[in-house]
Amino acid sequence: MEISDLVGKVQTVLGPIDPDDLGFTLTHEHIFIDISVRFVPPGDDAVIRAKAKAPVSREIHAWLRYHYSENKDNLILDDEETAIQELLRYKSAGGKSIADRSNWGLGRAPASLARVSRATGLNIIMGTGYYTLLSQTDSNLANEAEEEIAEKIVREITEGVDGACAGWIGEIGTEWPLVEEERKSLRAACLAQRRTGAPLDIHPGRFETSPIELLEIVEDAGGDLNRTVMLHMSRTPFMLSSRLDMLSTGCYISYDMFGFEMYYTRKYGVFDLLNDNQCINEIMELIAEGYLERTLISHDTAFKHCLSYYGGRGYAHINENVIPLMRAKGMTDDQIHTITVENPKRLLTFVEPVE
Repeated sequence: MEISDLVGKVQTVLGPIDPDDLGFTLTHEHIFIDISVRFVPPGDDAVIRAKAKAPVSREIHAWLRYHYSENKDNLILDDEETAIQELLRYKSAGGKSIADRSNWGLGRAPASLARVSRATGLNIIMGTGYYTLLSQTDSNLANEAEEEIAEKIVREITEGVDGACAGWIGEIGTEWPLVEEERKSLRAACLAQRRTGAPLDIHPGRFETSPIELLEIVEDAGGDLNRTVMLHMSRTPFMLSSRLDMLSTGCYISYDMFGFEMYYTRKYGVFDLLNDNQCINEIMELIAEGYLERTLISHDTAFKHCLSYYGGRGYAHINENVIPLMRAKGMTDDQIHTITVENPKRLLTFVEPVE
């Protein structure tokens, strides 16, 4: 496929579609993922060790909500039939499209995504590029040049992989402090963006200034800030001034952890994470500042305990619970439509490449 064939279109795993066919879109989810690299071995408590080794079930769901990384089975989503049933619930609640943000290092499953898209009738947009250095257990990131990485990303957009083409660069993974391999990966992603006109999203490190520093790298590398998304606003950053600094660059920001409750992990220690009410409050604050058209929302579903089959909120939580709460707090239907339909459509539509 030529890049010119994508301009003005949205690229799904089943091929390009008209942007108006996108509809209600979750912009940051994981339908298939393997993030077992983040497994944290349990301590010496026999009861906890038993839960850590057990298959995910409703019986241990309450424990998993606050110890999600201490059970290896919880860190893998790989069952197509479960994915189909979960996504059909989302479709029944009004969903039409969903972006799977798994990429290199996160157990991406292109062929499975295509089969699930056919089975559900949902538009699925697949990612490409490197996640964090920590997740690269079998890659060559350390030895690859920017140009090599960029060429691979472009090929996955134009030629595809395992029968499916990528339609979004990312989520490009970084940690704090940023390491040179991740800086290189981000710069390469910007180069690929220039050559394809694709959108780009970035997973920032857990530090207040990490997002704005990453956006400075994007600008320096010639990336398109107006088509770049900074992810995970529910946990980084927390100062309004930081969010306004980011938005002043023209980027999108993503509140993509709706329905996720967490305040402590053995890996990260104590950290703040906004609940649904707080996320909506911040979104309304940013709307008042004039940034309605730069805001995205999603769940970042990445663990079995998040799925409704195991007692979690599922992919339909925003449709079923968050949108009614938004209305109750005073958001208008036009504002909600902009965030869930118009903003994803604008972002995901390919534009003319720069080079």
